[in-house]
Amino acid sequence: MENHVFLEGSNCLVTGGLGFIGSRLARALVNAGSNVTIVDSQLEGAGANWFNIDDIRDSVQVNIADISDRTLMDELLPYQNYVFNLAASISHLDSMENPLMDLHANAGAHLSLLESCRHTNPDVRVVFASTRQVYGKPQSSPVDENHPVKPVDVNGINKWSAEEYHRLYHETYGLPVVTLRLSNVYGPGQLVSHNRQGFIGWFLRLAIENKTITVFGDGLQYRDLVYVDDVVEAFIAAARAHDHQNAEVYNVSGAKAVSLADIAELLTEICPGASWSTIPFPEGREKIDIGSYQGDISRIGRDLAWSPKTSLEDGLRASCEYLGVNFEHYVEKA
Repeated sequence: MENHVFLEGSNCLVTGGLGFIGSRLARALVNAGSNVTIVDSQLEGAGANWFNIDDIRDSVQVNIADISDRTLMDELLPYQNYVFNLAASISHLDSMENPLMDLHANAGAHLSLLESCRHTNPDVRVVFASTRQVYGKPQSSPVDENHPVKPVDVNGINKWSAEEYHRLYHETYGLPVVTLRLSNVYGPGQLVSHNRQGFIGWFLRLAIENKTITVFGDGLQYRDLVYVDDVVEAFIAAARAHDHQNAEVYNVSGAKAVSLADIAELLTEICPGASWSTIPFPEGREKIDIGSYQGDISRIGRDLAWSPKTSLEDGLRASCEYLGVNFEHYVEKA
């Protein structure tokens, strides 16, 4: 694509590159002519999957390591033009049950990575993947980037800390950084092996298996789903950002929020063998549920000329088709 020309011949490091979004981004970078290096710790349950890069395996360098490995990162970083920092544990439930693991994965390891950048390549542009979870329960809608930050779980607090580390390292050391707050990303390659990492991947699996999709609560709470390829374009737009946009934070959301009931209904239309119903929230889930959410994407549209292009129906259909063909690569072996 024309707006990817600037990446040709560049060196790009993708942390969390075996995961859902990271692998999709790595593929786009390879197709743009970049030299791509992946670092992934293969954190259990986080979604790292070698099949995600099966078609580009010979075109990327893969390092199985934690981004807090200073020896490795100090070796890799001096050669990079861009760092796409997607390493994370994104399970809100796991963060409450194992907060110290989450503290390392979502805060401490990123501070270590920034230290490596500062000492070995302070001019490298870093695009950091954060989450709309930092806002907590919305006080108004749509939620813009000036909304108060009040996370409802450990995951949100640690992601917010990592955001602040990135901001600080720009303001103190001049490191070029942009932060993207992602909201309900879905698409081919999504983790579906368990239901501890957001609802949409599990909905997709149940639909493919012609089972009953269970929606917590009354199903009227809404979300702004955004297709993974549109998210990849947001990362690339952030890499292309101007110097005056350093340390900016941008929402990356779908253009229109849809109720969970409507999402489940649409999936049953795509997969006619599936059904859906509502059930009460399981114990512990409702306290960390943010309710309805719609992100305001006017800032990223204005500054980076980004907007989502994929309709929900097209995105869900593509996701179901991919998962239907590749199901064995995304579920536990019997």
